[in-house]
Amino acid sequence: MASDTTGRSGTFDIGGDLTVNRLGFGAMRITGEDIIGRPDDEDEAEKVLQRAVELGVDFIDTADSYGPGVSERLIGEALGDPDDAVVASKAGLLRNREGDWLPHGDPDFLKNQVLCSLDRLGTDTIDLYQYHRPDPDTDFEESVHAFAEMKDAGQIAHVGLSNVTVEQLETATEIVDVATVQNRYNVGHRDDEDVLRACERNDVGFIPWGPMYAVDDETPDALGEVADRRDATTRQVALAWLLDHSDVTLPIPGTSSVDHLESNLAAADLSLTDEDMAALNEIDPQE
Repeated sequence: MASDTTGRSGTFDIGGDLTVNRLGFGAMRITGEDIIGRPDDEDEAEKVLQRAVELGVDFIDTADSYGPGVSERLIGEALGDPDDAVVASKAGLLRNREGDWLPHGDPDFLKNQVLCSLDRLGTDTIDLYQYHRPDPDTDFEESVHAFAEMKDAGQIAHVGLSNVTVEQLETATEIVDVATVQNRYNVGHRDDEDVLRACERNDVGFIPWGPMYAVDDETPDALGEVADRRDATTRQVALAWLLDHSDVTLPIPGTSSVDHLESNLAAADLSLTDEDMAALNEIDPQE
């Protein structure tokens, strides 16, 4: 599936058999405000998805809770069941009118959600289905077993986890092969470095959500200085740092704008020097 967006970032084999360009697209922002409801312009949202694939993006990440259901539906309508892209989704969070994200890992709920995801995405098998967040009120192993059963039933090809610890990753791998882990991680937030290193040891893809939150909240001086030296945006530098930091990272910057999409994808061709990386590595992680 490698194409234009590969650049210098290379590819990664999700689960050992789904080869994708390492810079993907996160489809959370194509929904309405606060990730609730439909976007103001559904045609534009679909254009963003279609343009991403045109530019060589072959890894698209979504979740049943984005909308809820809106992001998955738009992907299904805009792309169908694409042969040239891996579509990943997630289950395990409920939404309410206040926009809260409520963990819900009951196995029966998860098995119902995959049916909804399959229908909205218009596919018989979801390439990668991820447990969105462990539920403190549900035994973690029971939730993971539900995903293993979905895989055995052919509803999903690969299992992923999200927002987990190293211990939870190890527990899950005793139940089912884990293809990816998606945790919060960026140049200014590296609390889960131990999880990233565990993924490296086990050839598990690491999907850093919020890849540019440090840029949006408060740009560290070093980030701006590197961006100036490389004639790049701070977002491009933050994404390039993620790609250079580890060979298993799969950044998924999201946007509802075609212009921002094209700018983000240019990070795949941004070359950072050892000096640049050293300066960025010295940024104090934000809490």
